Amino acid sequence: MGHHHHVKNKEAEAAAGDDRRRKEEMKHHKHMEQLAQLGAAAAGAYAMHEKHKANKDPDHARSHRMKQEIAAASAGFAIHEHHKKKEAKKHGRHHH
Repeated sequence: MGHHHHVKNKEAEAAAGDDRRRKEEMKHHKHMEQLAQLGAAAAGAYAMHEKHKANKDPDHARSHRMKQEIAAASAGFAIHEHHKKKEAKKHGRHHH
């Protein structure tokens, strides 16, 4: 009977370890998503800044508009990925 008790303890320890790893992984994913959201916000702010500079600096407007487009595309991509992940989660598919 002692042998079975030992096996059950090992199984319980393994299950607890799996649960801890799962929680750590979810925390990591949440942290990465928050960083992505921060990056999208920063890219959006930079796009607005470059748009303003394009209006104020007509001699370099083309350069500012190009920077604005790149920043806006970066922000848009991050938002698109976030919505794709939410949709996948809603339908039971996990998206990285």
